[in-house]
Amino acid sequence: MNDSPATCPFHDVAADQPATRHSPLVAVAFAVAGLAVSGVTIGAVELGWDLFVSRAGVVVPVVAIVLLAVGICAHQLVARPGEQLLQVGDRPWPQIPRAGRRASPGPGRVRARPVHRRDPEPAPETPGSDAIRAAAEEFFELYHAENPQAGWLGPRLAAVMREIDLTGTYWHTPEELAFGARVAWRNNARCIGRLYWRSLQVRDLRTVGDAGGVARHCFDHLRAAHNGGKIRPMISVFAPETPNRPAPRIWNEQLIRYAGYEQPDGRVLGDPRYVSFTRELVRRGWQPPEVRGAFDVLPLVVETVDEGPRMFQLPSQSVHEVSLEHPELAWFAELGLRWHAVPVISSNRLLIGGVSYPAAPFNGWYMGTEIGARNLGDSDRYALVPEVAQRLGLDTSDEATLWRDRALVEINRAVLHSFRSSGVSITDHHTESRRFLVHLEREERAGRRCPTDWSWIVPPMSGSQTPVFHRLYDSELQVPNFFADPDATTRALHGTPPAFR
Repeated sequence: MNDSPATCPFHDVAADQPATRHSPLVAVAFAVAGLAVSGVTIGAVELGWDLFVSRAGVVVPVVAIVLLAVGICAHQLVARPGEQLLQVGDRPWPQIPRAGRRASPGPGRVRARPVHRRDPEPAPETPGSDAIRAAAEEFFELYHAENPQAGWLGPRLAAVMREIDLTGTYWHTPEELAFGARVAWRNNARCIGRLYWRSLQVRDLRTVGDAGGVARHCFDHLRAAHNGGKIRPMISVFAPETPNRPAPRIWNEQLIRYAGYEQPDGRVLGDPRYVSFTRELVRRGWQPPEVRGAFDVLPLVVETVDEGPRMFQLPSQSVHEVSLEHPELAWFAELGLRWHAVPVISSNRLLIGGVSYPAAPFNGWYMGTEIGARNLGDSDRYALVPEVAQRLGLDTSDEATLWRDRALVEINRAVLHSFRSSGVSITDHHTESRRFLVHLEREERAGRRCPTDWSWIVPPMSGSQTPVFHRLYDSELQVPNFFADPDATTRALHGTPPAFR
């Protein structure tokens, strides 16, 4: 039992010490001041000002002030000169623990479900928390500057900072997510088709984190983006990375990729880029078609921390392909070439305001040279140039005959002709180069920089004949953006190692 004299909670003065009388006017002054502070502070909190205190942290000391005033009148307590009245124990008022408002619905929470529990304790400080705060502030300044209808920045930014304090991350509203995904496309220095960034359709699938759910929505994405041939730019954003739970991963570089089979003579049937990936999937249990071909669609591999990597065969109704033929050369169709219609890049990481979305498959539509000059033409891919040159009867004994160039042009003509004849969206590199300069001019008029990687923007065929060739560009990285993850690239090419071991 403690024999020390009882003390008043607001004073280090023993309660049984002699008291000095004070005028009731002093008590009234204290009460009025307390009520004024209460009204002003609660109003400020309602407006979203970040005062480093919550409503509970304001009300408790204010009530104490009022009680103190009443106590002065009733018991004529002594207050010593210079004493700090607004202290609880040894902690000054601004450091009172915050009860806080509830954070906005975030990762792992069901948005529509009412929460009947107290807020969690603040998350421990992590090395990346300062970086997340800085990235969030930069993003929200951009978002509110470009979206005046969103209102004043202060309340939303304060709420986000509180949520980062509690959870180590935060949850974008659907509008913020859509804006961030579109700006990520706008900022992607490697894409020539950014003129259409505002048209990107954003599928908010952040509550989906299981492998089966991710796979099903990816298949839906392929069907919806195809749109009967009128390709829709689209992104499906799955569960984000959080301090407490890693996000799902999609191994495939694109949702649709073709297998590569190494033959006994050392040649490759199919796409040589994915020989190692194909071999690993076979080792994991994938069974290729009984009769293997050059365009066998690989299964989709989705990995989660709970399930590990799982393989899903793409349904036929999700895989739209175009058979390739030439507008003049009848024999071209005999080559049996085809290519899929919707290029959905699936292994890049979407980064918005410090929040990372490793599974966010995204598509525009093809530019013809991506298929004709690269996928079919590159010597380490399908390498069709020599065969087409031979069929054309070109002199391949001397490079000076430019047989490679002539064959490459005909392959690209076949690609453009076939997609257009099939009613599937595609663009040529000359048209898209001019459109990119339109985009560049619009960005400059808007006062924005347009980061551009010259080596990616200039087409892989007839580069000097396109207007994008003859100028310099700003190459400074901007966020939001899409990023190529080195580990994800390794998995996409070799099928190993898993993200979660």
